Amino acid sequence: MTKFILPLVCGALLCQVADAPDTRSSNAPALRRAAIREPFRQADLPTDAKIVRDLEYIPGGGERNWLDLYLPANATNPLPVIVWVHGGAWRAGSKENCPAQRFVARGYAVASINYRLSQHAVFPAQIEDCKAAIRWLRAHSAEYHLDPERFAAWGSSAGGHLVALLGTTGDTTEFYKGGNLDQSSRVQAVVDWFGPTDFTQMSKFSRPDSKFDHDASDAPEALLIGGPVQANRDKAARANPITYVSKADPPFLIMHGNRDNLVPYQQSELLRDALQKAGVPVTLKIVEGAGHGLGGPEVNRTVEEFLDAHLKEKH
Repeated sequence: MTKFILPLVCGALLCQVADAPDTRSSNAPALRRAAIREPFRQADLPTDAKIVRDLEYIPGGGERNWLDLYLPANATNPLPVIVWVHGGAWRAGSKENCPAQRFVARGYAVASINYRLSQHAVFPAQIEDCKAAIRWLRAHSAEYHLDPERFAAWGSSAGGHLVALLGTTGDTTEFYKGGNLDQSSRVQAVVDWFGPTDFTQMSKFSRPDSKFDHDASDAPEALLIGGPVQANRDKAARANPITYVSKADPPFLIMHGNRDNLVPYQQSELLRDALQKAGVPVTLKIVEGAGHGLGGPEVNRTVEEFLDAHLKEKH
């Protein structure tokens, strides 16, 4: 396990806060802070990049089933694709805030997706939407010059949880809902930034300054699965990426701050250990001094090298 020492870069607030949590609940202040916080600065796009907004990946699904597509100008060859999945405690977040868009300058297509939040529908609606978005992208790969064999999923926090699920459930059709069911939702690489991986062990590793009681009835995880985690362990297991780990999973890059007081960094260690046991290529990098957010040149370079190695260098 490699440790980095670098300044923490935590940037812009979420562009919009929709359907804020009920402030009467005990976890509400922390939940609201987590839901409105996207720890990234909006990256600049190349001036000639093509942006296609509000593509409906589930017909009639509404604005939570839209995605934005960022493309290099005048692309004709099939492009590797990064699918960005936003965070926000499964309660808020927006495709408009997409730090992955900077990869357009490196020759990638980038898709940023919305998905149903926990106040709209409980799990598995969220992973069903993510898989539907990937299937839609594959079905339209020729139209947008995408390479259907080179897809990566990248997300942070709640988005990290969902991309980890994308990585570990690529060999099952359990969560197939929506259109394009003849297409695969498998991804070829995963970048998981500080995502929960085993809900039942969140409280076990919580820091003394934790912002959440993860076992409470109003915890983000409880609101996602429809009840307190410890009283609904079967539902929690169904939502845990660790449940589905197998040797067929794609390579993972997992990154986590060792001072994260929302998602304990041990959650990433648990996933790393499970992937290693299954024989899946995985790298875990713990960032010294970082909380619930990552950034900086060394972190960015690590992501670039991982994605290039698995999506570009072999083609």
